Order: sequence, then C-alpha cells, then structure tokens
Amino acid sequence: MLSKKTQYAFHALIYLAEHAQDGPVLISEIAEKKNISIKFLENILLELKNAGVLGSKKGKGGGYYLLKPPEEIMLARVIRILDGPIALLPSVSLNYYQKSDICEDEAFYGLNQIMIQVRDATLKILENKSLKDIVHYNKKRPKAVS
Repeated sequence: MLSKKTQYAFHALIYLAEHAQDGPVLISEIAEKKNISIKFLENILLELKNAGVLGSKKGKGGGYYLLKPPEEIMLARVIRILDGPIALLPSVSLNYYQKSDICEDEAFYGLNQIMIQVRDATLKILENKSLKDIVHYNKKRPKAVS
C-alpha cells in the first residue's frame, strides 16, 4: 500500500507536471490546490529534491520544478525514494534485501516464491510507467455528470 506521504508526493508531482510550462511553482500553491499541509509537503518535496527528481529556485519567480520531463520520472523510483522497498517481503526485495530467519523457514518457501512473482509483476508495471502516464490517464478521465 502506498503511504500517505507517497500519495501526496504523486499529487504534487502531477501538479508540477501539469504546470511545467509555467515555471517553478510555489509550495503554498501546491499545498492549497491539493489540500496538503505545507509542513508535510515541504518534507516530501525536499526528499524528492535531494533524490534528484525536483529542483528549486529561491526568490521572486521561485518554487519547485521537475528536473526531468514527466516521461523520465518512473513511478517505481518515486515509490522507492519515499516508501523504500516495493517487494512485500524483505527477503525478496531487489534493492532493500534483508535476510530473515522467518523467510528462510522451509514452510515459508512457497510464499517466498509467490512474493517473487508479485514483485516481478509489480515492477514490470511500475518501472515502465511514468508521471506522464498518470497525467495522460487524468486527461482521459470521464467528466463527472452533475
């Protein structure tokens, strides 16, 4: 499950992608438009900046902006930056592997094998989908009927 932190990060990233042509966006604007606490959003955007996903500019005309085009910001990378491993068990994680006495139990072998399949299927999607794909789906979203 995506943490609230990662969900809010995607809200902010989508907003930045949709407003990329406007230049840097103030954190207060994102917070207001997406109904996110400024303090919480500051921490999220700082993590993304430190990881090389976002840039920032100080002063007049300042704010946050995407360092790469939306099609180069892969969903798996954002999730790993903010939530860590994508795998459901530490013993099957590719980037955050942790040896586990529980996972080495012979009775756990079958579950490990299934979790490897789940990890691989999830990664196949998340490593091939980008921020641009989310923006694209949002544009195709049916309008609500009043």
